[in-house]
Amino acid sequence: MASISDETMLYVVAYDISVDKRRTKVHNTLCGYGSWTQYSLFECWLTRRELVELRAKLAKHFDEQVDSVRFYPLCGGCQKKVITVGGGASA
Repeated sequence: MASISDETMLYVVAYDISVDKRRTKVHNTLCGYGSWTQYSLFECWLTRRELVELRAKLAKHFDEQVDSVRFYPLCGGCQKKVITVGGGASA
């Protein structure tokens, strides 16, 4: 059985970055951790350790005074209830 720190959780990560260069760096960082599903939105399966690591990497690329990155955790039951309308089904 995996320990709590090894368990993964699905996070929907949404970002609003005002400057193109910073937005590109945030986007590229997130590409290494999850799937780009919509403009400024990723779905990432992360362990606690990966979440901490990702937050630290992202912090280097955005200005907390004007930009934001939000992490929405979804439990397994909630993830199964995601409804996608249009654009084809998610993998």
